[in-house]
Amino acid sequence: MRKSYRVKTEKDFSLIFDQGKSVANRKFVVYFLVKDQAHFRVGLSVSKKLGNAVVRNGIKRQFRHLLQEFSPYLLAYDFVVIARKGAEELNHQDFKQNLRHVLKLAGLYQEGNNHEEKTNV
Repeated sequence: MRKSYRVKTEKDFSLIFDQGKSVANRKFVVYFLVKDQAHFRVGLSVSKKLGNAVVRNGIKRQFRHLLQEFSPYLLAYDFVVIARKGAEELNHQDFKQNLRHVLKLAGLYQEGNNHEEKTNV
């Protein structure tokens, strides 16, 4: 995922947490902020409570892979995805279903919204 698609600075994270809205399901929490920009930007958060660095990096890798897959359907907002306890135990299919579910709850994932220019995330 290119740098332009990432929320990296503490200032950006704080802005999303303070001014944005949040939605959650059992495995993930999404904070999102409506912005006028060309494409979405995402920040990822995985707590040390979920496991060691290998486990946490595996979860972030799954996030990035699925967000790249979902990119044609994601709205151009800033959002932060937080993994909850139990996310580390999900197989790939359940991880994908739970992530898609929470993104739909937030209104960030819209299947009819297909933008071909986003394929090179």
